[in-house]
Order: sequence, then C-alpha cells, then structure tokens
Amino acid sequence: MAMSEYLRNLRKHVGHDPILLPGVSAVVFNDAGELLLGRRSDTGRWSLLAGMVDPGEQPADAIVREVREEAGIEIAVERIAGVAMHAVTYPNGDQCDYMNVWFRCRHVSGEAQVADDESLDMRWFAVSELPDMEAFARLRIDQTLRDEPEAWFIAPGSAHPALGPRDSV
Repeated sequence: MAMSEYLRNLRKHVGHDPILLPGVSAVVFNDAGELLLGRRSDTGRWSLLAGMVDPGEQPADAIVREVREEAGIEIAVERIAGVAMHAVTYPNGDQCDYMNVWFRCRHVSGEAQVADDESLDMRWFAVSELPDMEAFARLRIDQTLRDEPEAWFIAPGSAHPALGPRDSV
C-alpha cells in the first residue's frame, strides 16, 4: 500500500511508534443489494474499501476518492453508519490507531475492478454469501446492515471483541 507523503514525513519523526490517523471505510451496495468487497494485496483477505483522510479533506470526500482510486467506480454517500478506533501494526512494524468513520454508500456508475495496487480482486457479494473476513470488517458491515438512522459507536466505558488488541496486517 502506498504511503502518503504526509505520513512518510510524519514517520521520519516518530519511527514505528503509534500514530493516531483519521480513516474512512465504505459499505457500498449496488441496485441488487450486493456488497462490494476488495481482496487486499497485503493480506489476501476480503475487506471493505478504506483509506486515510488527507490533511484538509472532509471524510465523505475521502471515501468517494478512495473508492474511485481502488475500484474505479462512483458512489453516493448516504449516511455515516458508525465510528470506532481500530489499532493496526503493519509488517514493517509501523503502528497506527485509526479513528475510522464508515459510511453506507450506493453504487452510482462504473464497473467495479481492481484500479490500483492495494487490491487483488474486486467483487460484489450477496449479503447472505459474504466471504470470511477480519472481525473489524464484519463489525462495520453488520452495524451498517442494522439500517438505523443513528451511527453505531461503542458506549463510554464499553469494549467490543472486534476492536480488541492491535491487529497485524
């Protein structure tokens, strides 16, 4: 996965220590009610399309950009579905704590395809036939499928097993 110039410069100062970063994810549905997933090139696992918010960028703009860059499609953001902290350690030892905001989105145009080096495959799945995936991806999907008007979050003082110890990718 390509590291942004912003993050590359930040890493020069903090090394592999944890950095708090803003992240976004898309739970994208097509007209048939299928869900878009990408097979990650770093782990080989299916997951939601996601990425970092660039300095000065609004989160909804960031997810539209990320989906366009990763899948080559246009989406419409319908609502915020949830927000949670998610800790990750990358193979090079870099630690990140992502404040992830995920959005319920709908496909507007274009054919989903691998459009960058972050994915090996791009596919639409029936919600009843989702592949195996990490717990955090499943949490975001499950909470989005609740189709509640309010965004999901962890209540103060609570925990969730999908947001447990730092994940390694």
